[in-house]
Amino acid sequence: MNPNVTRGSRTHGLLAYLYGPGRHNEHTDPHLVGSFDGFAPDPGRERTTSVKELAAVLDLRVKQLGDRLQAKYVWHCSVRTAPEDRQLTDTEWDMVARRILAAVGIAADNDPDACRWVAVRHADDHIHIAATLVRADGRKVFPRNDYPKAQSACRDLEKELGLRRLNPGDRTAAKRATAAELRKAERLGQHEPPRDTLRTAVRQSLAGATTEQEFLDRLDAASILVRLRKGPSGDVLGYSVALPEAHDAGQPVWFAGATLAPDLSLPKIRARLVGAVEPRGLEAARSARPAAARRRAIGSLDRTLHILDANEDQAADDLIGTGAVLDALAATASPTTRTEYLAAARTFERATRSHTRAENADRHALRSAARGIARAGTATHGDDSAAATILSTLVLVAIAAAHWHSARGHAQQASAAREAALHLRAAYERTAHHPMNALRARAAALPAAERTRHNNTIRTLLAARCPTVAAPGPMPALVASLAEAEAAGHVPENLLQRAIEQRELTTADNVEDVLVWRIRRIARLPAPTAATAETTPTPWAPEAVKTPRSRPVR
Repeated sequence: MNPNVTRGSRTHGLLAYLYGPGRHNEHTDPHLVGSFDGFAPDPGRERTTSVKELAAVLDLRVKQLGDRLQAKYVWHCSVRTAPEDRQLTDTEWDMVARRILAAVGIAADNDPDACRWVAVRHADDHIHIAATLVRADGRKVFPRNDYPKAQSACRDLEKELGLRRLNPGDRTAAKRATAAELRKAERLGQHEPPRDTLRTAVRQSLAGATTEQEFLDRLDAASILVRLRKGPSGDVLGYSVALPEAHDAGQPVWFAGATLAPDLSLPKIRARLVGAVEPRGLEAARSARPAAARRRAIGSLDRTLHILDANEDQAADDLIGTGAVLDALAATASPTTRTEYLAAARTFERATRSHTRAENADRHALRSAARGIARAGTATHGDDSAAATILSTLVLVAIAAAHWHSARGHAQQASAAREAALHLRAAYERTAHHPMNALRARAAALPAAERTRHNNTIRTLLAARCPTVAAPGPMPALVASLAEAEAAGHVPENLLQRAIEQRELTTADNVEDVLVWRIRRIARLPAPTAATAETTPTPWAPEAVKTPRSRPVR
């Protein structure tokens, strides 16, 4: 059951809409299901009554107040049930309206001087509550925190009426587009309201920025209009953004950063950029290519996994850093996976905000990795191996984040993390198709005895180390990776054992895929593309050992 609260200043206009045909002729049989005294005239069922008469009844105390009336005195709340819920009766809807009005402080039970109100039903699945915010004793009513109070009342009603129980909010979510913004976007043929487009653009620009000026420059490069708010001293106090094509009365429609999301205000952005360091030298060179930048982020994501598994509060900061990595990936994804990346980043954004606060140094590592991804540019088809590796890790991070939030009662954040995991899985399936097929082709070319030996190693170690994992079938991609690692100087048994023990496998959808990318990352194997399927792996040497370059004789 979902309430939506708005304010207005025209009682008759609201009632005319509620009793009218609707914007798409969707209103059927509009009628009252409840009112302040139970005897309000009903234009829908009483032929001798008009909407004007009902508006006059509701506005009686309003007219008596005269010039002392507040600007927005009409309180409007629509309440909708879920599609799978049963159809409520008019009597049940009357109870719903009274409970919500009492919860927000507009019309308490047994209060003869309470505000006047009506509840109109013109569809099977929802009602509209209209109230005028003036009491019979002449006092004006200013409902405070009415939306969260209405939500809380709906959560109780869902339980009593046996309806689908929605997740309770904690007031950390970004502000949603208003009904007017949604209608305007639909009317103009836009795929989403400007508010959502701008929120994504700001997050992606921030993911690649080291300084405040670079953040503003990235917004400008993304064709986003920026307006700075300055104090008397000339210091910048805030900012607003707008889309060049979004206008109202010939002027751009501006959105302040704080209205896009709580963490996008200028003070929050400045706090986020503290400690950001411009990559230099070897670090910058390593992150210059998209594949290298993605591999660099995997180590920090692995540490995030361990912190989430340990159920520590400091994971709150790691989730913020993970969100930055997802924003950077969405901004630089290839066209084939951009939709899934963007959906994952937008959904996971809800999982990055809660009332749990912590300070973790790994957050800076994740944000540094996000900047590297953003600066490396758009991924290409040849980067599928690195993309599949980071996606397989991000799926596990999203699942672990859902468990972490659930343990703290963060229902909305846990749900968002689970939904993000679904989008990341979809992106992984698209990305991993070519490299996994290349590995399977390589396994088919191996001698039968070698395939059998590696298969036996896989079954033995999985049975010993992961007894809860179902008995595996053929894993040709894992066999090919073990053979490649062995040719590079690794001991397959030790490498596989290390990969298995790196983290539990019970939450993995595909054990083979997870182990393949763990092994290839540990052994630093080259990308398994069709072009390299028949090449000989480079002999492996410990990372600490550096082979001196040979100098030409002069």
